Amino acid sequence: MWKVRDDEPQYAFLKEPNVPEVNYYEAPIDLIARSGGAIPAGREMFINEEPGVGTNPNRNKQHAFHFTADNCIGCHACEAACSEKNDNPAHISFRSVGYVEGGTYPDFKRMNISMACNHCDDPVCLKGCPTRAYTKHVEYGAVLQDPETCFGCGYCTWVCPYNAPQLDPIKGQVSKCNMCVDRLEVNLKPACVSACLGNALNFGVVEDLPENREQGKLSIPGFPDPEITHPNIRFQQTKQMPDEVTRTDGMPVKYHKGDDGQYRPVVDQKKGVDKRWSLGKLSSRENPLVIFTLVSQTSIGAFFLATLGILFGFEPLVAFRESVMYVPFVAVTVALAGLGMLMSATHLGKPMRFYRGFNNLRHSPVCREGLGICLYMAFVGFHLLAVLPENAVFIDLMGDWGRFSGLATGLAITAMIPGSIGLYYMYRCYRIPARPFWNHWQTATSFVGTAMVLGGLLAGVMVMATLLWTGGDASAVVALTGAMVLLGCLLEGVGLVGHARDMNVGNNEGSVSHYIQCTLFGKSYLLRNAILVANAALAIVLMTIASDVALSLTVIALLLATSMAAALIGRTLFYVLVIPTTMPGAFFWKNKDFEEHAREIGLANMPQVGVVADLH
Repeated sequence: MWKVRDDEPQYAFLKEPNVPEVNYYEAPIDLIARSGGAIPAGREMFINEEPGVGTNPNRNKQHAFHFTADNCIGCHACEAACSEKNDNPAHISFRSVGYVEGGTYPDFKRMNISMACNHCDDPVCLKGCPTRAYTKHVEYGAVLQDPETCFGCGYCTWVCPYNAPQLDPIKGQVSKCNMCVDRLEVNLKPACVSACLGNALNFGVVEDLPENREQGKLSIPGFPDPEITHPNIRFQQTKQMPDEVTRTDGMPVKYHKGDDGQYRPVVDQKKGVDKRWSLGKLSSRENPLVIFTLVSQTSIGAFFLATLGILFGFEPLVAFRESVMYVPFVAVTVALAGLGMLMSATHLGKPMRFYRGFNNLRHSPVCREGLGICLYMAFVGFHLLAVLPENAVFIDLMGDWGRFSGLATGLAITAMIPGSIGLYYMYRCYRIPARPFWNHWQTATSFVGTAMVLGGLLAGVMVMATLLWTGGDASAVVALTGAMVLLGCLLEGVGLVGHARDMNVGNNEGSVSHYIQCTLFGKSYLLRNAILVANAALAIVLMTIASDVALSLTVIALLLATSMAAALIGRTLFYVLVIPTTMPGAFFWKNKDFEEHAREIGLANMPQVGVVADLH
């Protein structure tokens, strides 16, 4: 238990609350009642591995921070106290202070915002975490995270709208604010609250306003939509702010006051309007996920095309199934899926803990995606073993073991089920309200379109080469390949048009991402779109010249190169462009532009600056 000092000041203690029955969202504040009595009161929390129950009489009530924006002077004492108590390195801070400002001289105003984890009623971090490192406790309503259970995928940092979970690229794990539950057990407020100089931060049972406070607002300018997670924080802001306020960090977001009095994010053209290539900025810490998604979708697209073609009796594919090249084809699809899973594991902060990625199948789309792809790979591998004895090369080496055609067909059909599930949850992983640029149906058209284009080309090339080698007619396969590429390009194109339309009028961080896409990466974006149009045209040409083998081979070779280029540019843009609904940063801390500048001039080499290598 936390040791209370003899000279602890009175303001550091929690006050006896006037506890309402329900919170703003009509949920019971008594968390034992909310659990339906399933969880008993008086449990030991084993804080710092010590047993015992604290003296706080309200330990089973939902607690919350209260932030009075009018009082915050931006001294960062709360940050310092939090980091000192939790022994955080310079590059990690569970609580941070950012700014928004607006107006013109002499009526210029700034508002400081101190923010940490809000211990939400609907914690999306808990649902998203594949390792079940998060727990929502009936004690204080604290959402606690175990860094030792975490394997560093960082998905919780994606889904949280408030940038509360902190991924440490050095330790390869996530940690976050723990509500100072050890202090709460002995009736002390969290360290950040006790350290606040301006009496801006306070803490207690949710909806119970601190002394001398008159507001318990759900949001202030710069705070994301509370409907995403139902956060347990309340605000007071009585000082009038301008109708439009900007951030002091480098993110091109500003907030505009609507007719309902709420501030919503809009584009702030900090990056200018000139179109650039910015090819060097396409690389990111998510590069392993670029490879994972592309090769997994290619494998699924190729195997599905071949299997469905065989099942529906498409003669060239039936002939391919009976040829010696079918086994290498299936081996390639298994290898691509395996490469994808390997890249997914290398993306983790602690790759050797990859096996923990299936611990939260009940809630996490990451778990379901990984399990789907693993089962798909396994059943395709079993299918490979079942067709191996039919292969002429195997028979020459090992003898005739017989035929298992029925088993092989059953395994191929079975493999398509987890493959479809894996691809679906690969898409669901990115339907994140905290990242509006991804939270769009275009993500599905992109993933399925990539599977059709790259998978169709892989299957088409191998089938065409086999038929040409055996003297068969490859024209039907050439036409099918062209049709797959055309449909995939059209699907991606429809998605991109709809995405651009919705982002242009979205008035959210997705609109800001699209602005950066059209300016900082404008030339790369136009190049990818031009390649998509060219690929669709080439696909039509391919279908019309299917009978001309030499010309078809030339067009297919060109399509392979351009399709891989378009997919690579598009997928890297997908990851580097996304802007989350995060809290405003400061001039230096939580400012991506400053981090980039610090790396360029060598300032990042000083560990006390708090800027580390942009790794994962």
